[in-house]
Amino acid sequence: MKIKTIRTVNVTFPPTQPKTKPRRTSWRQTAPIGLPMNRYFPTTVPSKTPGIGGKRVWVQVIAEDGTWGLGSTGFGEPVAALVDYNYAPLLEGRDCFATELLNDMMWRYSKRHGTLGISTFAQSAIDLALWDLKGKLFGQPVYRLLGGPCRDKILCYATGDDLDWSQELGFKAFKVTNPVHYDQGIEGIDIIEEKIAWARETVGKSTELMFNPVMAYDVEFTIRLAERLRPYNLRWLEEPLYPEDLEGHIQIRKAITWIPLATGEDHHTRIPFRQLVENRCVDYVQPDLHWCGGMTEAIRIYYIAEAAGIKTCPHGGAGSAYGQHFLAAFPEIPYGEYGVSTPVGVPLEECVRIPGVPVPKDGYVTPSDAPGFGMEIQEEWISPWDHTQTGGEQVAVL
Repeated sequence: MKIKTIRTVNVTFPPTQPKTKPRRTSWRQTAPIGLPMNRYFPTTVPSKTPGIGGKRVWVQVIAEDGTWGLGSTGFGEPVAALVDYNYAPLLEGRDCFATELLNDMMWRYSKRHGTLGISTFAQSAIDLALWDLKGKLFGQPVYRLLGGPCRDKILCYATGDDLDWSQELGFKAFKVTNPVHYDQGIEGIDIIEEKIAWARETVGKSTELMFNPVMAYDVEFTIRLAERLRPYNLRWLEEPLYPEDLEGHIQIRKAITWIPLATGEDHHTRIPFRQLVENRCVDYVQPDLHWCGGMTEAIRIYYIAEAAGIKTCPHGGAGSAYGQHFLAAFPEIPYGEYGVSTPVGVPLEECVRIPGVPVPKDGYVTPSDAPGFGMEIQEEWISPWDHTQTGGEQVAVL
């Protein structure tokens, strides 16, 4: 089966209104968040911090029989232009089942303009759409094409600062966000310790608790902070440094032995993950399927880590159809991450944006058994991407 068309599109979902009245707004509306750009912008709430995710880009791959698959990523027009003007002409007319070949072609094509940047966002969306298409053509859910289910249901942890609400929803493992930048020095360390102490008291001593700095630290700050956080028994400290700073990761791994380290959402393609694994400076790798190169690249990353006895916990995995199928299919994955950022008191199923994508119940989620990734997106919701427009839905993933 040949690829007829690859194109970027917008998906406009019918408006929905939750039936349940919220008890309060989400932490996303009020909680300060530390990110690399906060060196030049005051630490503020996520919706007002530059450099988080940009406009969502959907890619539709249409086979010659009219069957289509959808993949998605972020960062708007630069990614959309790369898909439509570069990768689409490269891949159209080729075998839609040849995902290894198609990914290798995109990989090699990217070498002149740079593989590790926005090119991996474009590649991710195309690859995810190809897997969605493949599942639909075979009439099988993607997790079966990946080798079949490894578990009946996926254990999830909740990311977000509304810990009381996450507990009420049934989650039993939690990750809280970072409120500071390393420029804040000892004052920042004090703020973080106060937050982690509150979080530990809230969730209890026998519950897994993680903490996510999102690249906002340097080596010195990370080591000093880790010493302060010894008493709180964190499951892991996540992504404290820039992804390019391999030597820094090695340094903090040697200095910090009492907190496991996790990173990877901003490491793109298998090569940086191989470097992390080779240097034994990570305990959990966290590829984002929308950013790392797609499902095909995430599979490679998983096996690099698995061969070294290192576990994989995809960034945001339990919150997307793509991640849910990946989580279901591979054994060395202890958790799926689910971002809880909806208004407190409103059931998750009332806030679903993409029909057909399950939400966790009592801390577990099971992917759809429908063909492809199981997203129930209607053709009439899909319209061509307009390269002259830059507005639209913003992706804000931490």
